Amino acid sequence: MKEYQNKLGIIAGGGILPRILINHCIKTKRDYFVLAIENNADADLFSADIPHKWIRIGQAGTGFKTFADEAVSEVIMIGTIHRPTLSELVPDLRTAAFFARIGLKSIGDDGILRSLIKEIEADGMRVVGIHEVLPDLLVKEGKLTKAKPDKQALADIERGVEVALALGRLDVGQSVIIQQGLVLGVEGIEGTDKLIERCGAYQRKGDGAVLVKLRKPQQDMRIDLPTIGQRTIENLHTAGMRGIAVHAGNALIVNDEETIALADKYGIFIIGINPSAEKQL
Repeated sequence: MKEYQNKLGIIAGGGILPRILINHCIKTKRDYFVLAIENNADADLFSADIPHKWIRIGQAGTGFKTFADEAVSEVIMIGTIHRPTLSELVPDLRTAAFFARIGLKSIGDDGILRSLIKEIEADGMRVVGIHEVLPDLLVKEGKLTKAKPDKQALADIERGVEVALALGRLDVGQSVIIQQGLVLGVEGIEGTDKLIERCGAYQRKGDGAVLVKLRKPQQDMRIDLPTIGQRTIENLHTAGMRGIAVHAGNALIVNDEETIALADKYGIFIIGINPSAEKQL
């Protein structure tokens, strides 16, 4: 078993991924410390034996100092972060200076996160991606389920790739839902789960819709990778949709065996796609 020399700092949002990462650290005996983001991270995860501190999303200065005190040398940002309320966003001095320096209103989420990576690394810590620690989470290329996309689904996937890449370049979202060539919806502030729920009511008769989920072309692999899991499958089933095409090697599948088994139960396909450089131009 690999022995780690670098202490890992985990900036934990919501969802199951922080738990998976913490369990990995425990299993591999890697030293770690967690900054849990209030109103995002799962409170049930943080028992007394998990080294952690709760911070607001606007307390970057507090978080940096804590990581320095804990001698953290590598950092992972993992889990979902909801758009903050005004009270959550009240910044400490360092966060305020950070926002003033980057011009918050002029860039999107990815720009802010890339700037945050630079800020963290300027303090002597290295930001790593979850795929560097747990590469088995990455979606594999090809058909992952018993069900497979038919001719219409493949055409919808091709259309979805075209739209998703265009959206990604504008830093809008990672997901799009297509049915019979029509764009039923694109992901905005609400996230993929709400997108699926919203588009369920828009479907026509006939072949159901397809979800296409891609990493944005300019997106850093270390932050906010597209993610699917059992909840995604349940939502697609409830909405009456037929499958998912997700970015192979550039997206995460949580609890892959359970997620694929659930998709097989519902007859939903999952396919890992790898858009060619030509199609991305």
